[in-house]
Amino acid sequence: MTQGSQLTLYATRQRRPGLHKTVVAWVLDEIDKAGIRGATVTEVSEGIDPFGRYHSARFFELADQPVAVTVIAADAQIDALLGTLKSSGVKLFFVRCPVEFAVLGDPDIAGG
Repeated sequence: MTQGSQLTLYATRQRRPGLHKTVVAWVLDEIDKAGIRGATVTEVSEGIDPFGRYHSARFFELADQPVAVTVIAADAQIDALLGTLKSSGVKLFFVRCPVEFAVLGDPDIAGG
């Protein structure tokens, strides 16, 4: 087992200022640049942000859809990722928890 952290970042599907991609796509790019392999994006139908504002996935306004991006990696990788995200100026709420993790199964089997 490896010791590390689970990091869950909360955002919406809005576009990141100055880029031609969403905040979520930008976060996934930064996760990849940090050398973290694997991330899960969970789309949420409704939520309330840390500032008390309501967000939901409506047919005409999908940019407001709440999204959670979860990664698990060694603490040094999570620290580096958080440093990059903090320096960007993009406001993101996050939760970080200590975890033990490992990979099970044969990587040559489909899906692994």
